[in-house]
Amino acid sequence: MMTQATSSQFWLTRPFGERATQTFLGVLLAALLLVTVLHLAVPQGHPLHVNAYTVNLFGKYLSYALLAVAVDLVWGYLGILSLGHGAFFAIGGYAMGMYLMRQIGDRGTYGHPVLPDFMVFLNWDSLPWYWHGFDMAWFAFAMVLLAPGLLALVFGFLAFRSRVTGVYLSIITQALTFALMLAFFRNEMGFGGNNGLTDFRELLGFNLRSDATRLGLFIATGVALALGYILCRAIVTSKLGRVCVATRDAEARTRFIGYRVERFQLFVFVVSAMLAGLAGALYVPQVGIINPSEFSPLFSIEIVLWVALGGRATLYGAVIGAILVNYAKTIFTGIMPDAWLFALGALFVLVTVLLPKGVAGLLGHLKRRKEDSHPPKEAAA
Repeated sequence: MMTQATSSQFWLTRPFGERATQTFLGVLLAALLLVTVLHLAVPQGHPLHVNAYTVNLFGKYLSYALLAVAVDLVWGYLGILSLGHGAFFAIGGYAMGMYLMRQIGDRGTYGHPVLPDFMVFLNWDSLPWYWHGFDMAWFAFAMVLLAPGLLALVFGFLAFRSRVTGVYLSIITQALTFALMLAFFRNEMGFGGNNGLTDFRELLGFNLRSDATRLGLFIATGVALALGYILCRAIVTSKLGRVCVATRDAEARTRFIGYRVERFQLFVFVVSAMLAGLAGALYVPQVGIINPSEFSPLFSIEIVLWVALGGRATLYGAVIGAILVNYAKTIFTGIMPDAWLFALGALFVLVTVLLPKGVAGLLGHLKRRKEDSHPPKEAAA
């Protein structure tokens, strides 16, 4: 009876019945409420007060966590080690940045009502065609999802149709993001060159420099992380997810029994890219800048490290890894900025040797040991 009821549930609501999802959403909601209360209710100067800078920092961590969930979806459950998800993150960020630049209008340094300051400085006489429409919020927000999704669709269609897998696919994804980084560094592309897009003023009429807007962006990022997690969890617990896991573990056998593996790979890859683009769009107004360094292959490799540290194929482990690594990065770059990359490499080696299943695997192991040491009374009897 229980199995039939579970199988008859709508696939998008199925994760709400899982204890892991309930725990994750509960912890996330508690964290959002705690930070909000400590920011608004506790007076400044109090040791428990959370200032606007810290709220902004937490919002950045949550956007990285959403990006890590997107990577874990394709790597953990589909077996695709993408070293280019930073490209989708950056494209979503540039889409948001273009909207924010159009909102400046004649309040820029050069006072041009249409052209952003960097275009006036470079003597552009008209707005490029691909900038049109970004003065409208609905169009820009649609491009946040559609632009990285379309790139993933084209790239994935060509790669999966050609049955490029394993390390070759990883190399191609890294080459993609490196090529985009070189392209966006060029001033002729119309995206600000190496300086990127910055000096944002407002979002949907709200001042980005106000504490209330920063808190709102933090909460919005937390909500987006919750929705992204639920979507990914719904996918991996559905029939689609079971086919994805089968493809990860035995792609040839999955093809042999009649599944068009490339279609499943393409769909999940596009969904993952769109989530990465959404993470980038939430990241940009909180950080205040987007430039070609977000396309750096090193950044895409770092995302994989987050997932490996937290625990691959768990989703919530990716969130843990992203927050832990970036918190450590914030601390260590202030203490020893030149040695941070060495510390990150050492962390990855230690996790690989001592925690092959990541932090999530360690938590699962401790939970099983606790259950074994305290068996239910019925079983003991």
